[in-house]
Amino acid sequence: MAGQIEARLAALGLTLPPAPQPVANYVGFVVVGREIHVAGVGPTWGREVRHSGKLGAQLDVAQGYEAARLTALNLLAHAKAAIGDLDRITRCVKLFCLVNAVPEFLDGTKVADGATDLLNDLFGPDKRPVRSTTTAPSLPFDIAFEADGIFLFE
Repeated sequence: MAGQIEARLAALGLTLPPAPQPVANYVGFVVVGREIHVAGVGPTWGREVRHSGKLGAQLDVAQGYEAARLTALNLLAHAKAAIGDLDRITRCVKLFCLVNAVPEFLDGTKVADGATDLLNDLFGPDKRPVRSTTTAPSLPFDIAFEADGIFLFE
């Protein structure tokens, strides 16, 4: 039976993708105490890249925002794989976001809001994470966005 967080996802018309499998020599997540450290993930569904290209060239802010939103779902998919129940998560503590962009692109924070806004919708705006966002000249597989995160759970 789905819990409250997954019910909120469903109310938004969203479902969790399968937790992404690592594409190199690392693990998808590590649990340390009451924290889940999730490795960098992107806007994929399984192995399918759903948003590729550079912001400011092939993609606009709205497309980047959607890429960040899907990336947040992938972070949550790992968190669920780690502890089995999203309702055990009390908040996302930190996000580190990378935006695949041309050097002149200055709206990386607006793109990263796609991830943060989804987490706010699920856990409440009073539990917003701290966040760093930067642009990158390229990301693996030409994904538009990548993020890693730290989640606190009970």
